[in-house]
Amino acid sequence: MLNRLKAPHGAKKRRKVVGRGRGSGHGKTSGRGHKGANARASGGTRPGFEGGQMPLIRRIPKRGFTFTPKAKYQVVSLERLNDTFKSGAEVNPAAMLKARLVGKARPPVKILGDGELKHPLKISAHAFSKSALEKIKKAGGTAQEIKKAAATNAKS
Repeated sequence: MLNRLKAPHGAKKRRKVVGRGRGSGHGKTSGRGHKGANARASGGTRPGFEGGQMPLIRRIPKRGFTFTPKAKYQVVSLERLNDTFKSGAEVNPAAMLKARLVGKARPPVKILGDGELKHPLKISAHAFSKSALEKIKKAGGTAQEIKKAAATNAKS
C-alpha cells in the first residue's frame, strides 16, 4: 500500500548538530579542532592548493590553443518571425526584443531558416543563415545585415 511506504532502515542519516554544548559530543570547537585556518569561519584553502608547493596545473606544460568565439548570437527562426510580425513589417533587434523573441538588446541577433516565411518582411539583423536569406527573398522580403554591433559584443 502506498500509504505505508517507508525508507529502509539506515537510508535516512541524522544531520550532525554542532555547537550545542559538551554533552552533544560536538560542543566547544564544533569538530573543527583548536585554532588554525580551518577553524575559522572563512578558513580553508582554494581548490588546487598544494601547501605552497608548485601546483600540478602549473607544473605540466601547456599545449595547443584555446578558441573563443568572437560573438555569441541570439538565434531567431523565420517560423517565429512569421507568427509574430504582419506582412511588410520592419523587423529589427529592437522590435524582436519588444516582441520577446530575444532576451537582451546587447548580444547580436542571427536569423535562422527554420520553417517557412509566408509573407514579405523587412528584416535587419547582425547575421543570417544561407537558408534564411533564400527564404526571405523567396517570400518577397528584404534582409539587411547590421555590421557595427557584432564587433562590440565579443565578451558576452
